[in-house]
Amino acid sequence: MKLGINGFGRIGKLTLWQNIGRKYFDEIVVNVGREVGTSLEDIAHYAERDSTYGWLHSYLFGHMAEPVISNLDEKTGSMLIDNTPVRFLRDARNPADINWEGCDVRLVVDTTGRFLDPTLLEDASGGAVRGHLKAGADKVIVSAPFKIKDKRKPMPEDVVTTVMGINGNDYDPRRHKIISNASCTTTCLAHMIKPLLNVFGPQRVLSASMSTIHAATGSQEVLDRLPQGGTKDLRKNRSVMNNIILTTTGAAKALRLVIPEMAEIGFIAESVRIPTSTGSLIILVVNIQEEQSGESVRREVLNTIYRQAAEDDPKGYLHYAEEQNVSVDVIGMPKAAAIIEGHETHTRTAEVSIDLGNVPNLEEHITESLKDTVIRIPVTQAVIYGWYDNEMGSYVNILCDRIITIAESI
Repeated sequence: MKLGINGFGRIGKLTLWQNIGRKYFDEIVVNVGREVGTSLEDIAHYAERDSTYGWLHSYLFGHMAEPVISNLDEKTGSMLIDNTPVRFLRDARNPADINWEGCDVRLVVDTTGRFLDPTLLEDASGGAVRGHLKAGADKVIVSAPFKIKDKRKPMPEDVVTTVMGINGNDYDPRRHKIISNASCTTTCLAHMIKPLLNVFGPQRVLSASMSTIHAATGSQEVLDRLPQGGTKDLRKNRSVMNNIILTTTGAAKALRLVIPEMAEIGFIAESVRIPTSTGSLIILVVNIQEEQSGESVRREVLNTIYRQAAEDDPKGYLHYAEEQNVSVDVIGMPKAAAIIEGHETHTRTAEVSIDLGNVPNLEEHITESLKDTVIRIPVTQAVIYGWYDNEMGSYVNILCDRIITIAESI
């Protein structure tokens, strides 16, 4: 079976690295969509080295390894990478025009971050994710959350968003043709939230919020740059090397797609970009209602929940750590959707006063029967830290697990 990769940026290149190492696919076809440098050798130069993860051969076999790229053929755009044939297409940028059918590619992962609206028709102006299906693919995996431009349109029946280890089985091979693998932040967040919901349920989790302290991405500028017309977020045009930059994240919306119970919980998600190449952190704050008959929600209770969840995780996506980590420690850690920093879990319990007289739609006879309409509820606020390598270690590893499970269903 062959794998198609559309886009050869950060996620595209690391997806190639992962699948070269896994040896599941007989051939990999990468659509670059344009000329690169002066020859195929320049593509090979880019493919074999990375400023964050080092050399490809060292990634695959260790620091004593020899280079693994050979047999470059400029005419066909092909080469061997660790004996796996890899072909690079350089003609089409519109998914509908990519020669997937001619290359016998049935499964495509789109890593461009451009074609995210599954409601657009295959021949939409500027291209659409459905164009891959027109071009010959049976299934398309998108390495980002869906973004429907026309908010009046519902999510199509043949698409689904999944996070492996959370709702991976929501994918139905008979029905779903386009699958979103959500985002790196949603993947980490889902694995942090799910153990809490399994223990406390959505009824006791009164509210939650998260901030991701996120490494820089390719959407930011190296130096300050004048924004394009229509740009709303001016901060991404400021130098990524010199600034802490406030931005947005779609993690809250995507989280409800993979954990439907989150629709019952008030939730806010924010993002802060920092000048690092990878290695990110989620700071999760949850308010949990105490139960008089149960054990108080304290630091050790929460750490025990995560420790046990990590031990019980059949895929090992959730990690629990007692060490004092810094961001570089999690770079490349394989399949670590979230690494809980147990050393920094904090809790504080206080009574929240609620005046039932101010609760809307509460029947009057209820408040009239009470001597005091003010009730006090013990609530514990917890702060939980979760690390994730937003590129290779967390996201791309788990994306490639998703790729293989879908390949097996074709």
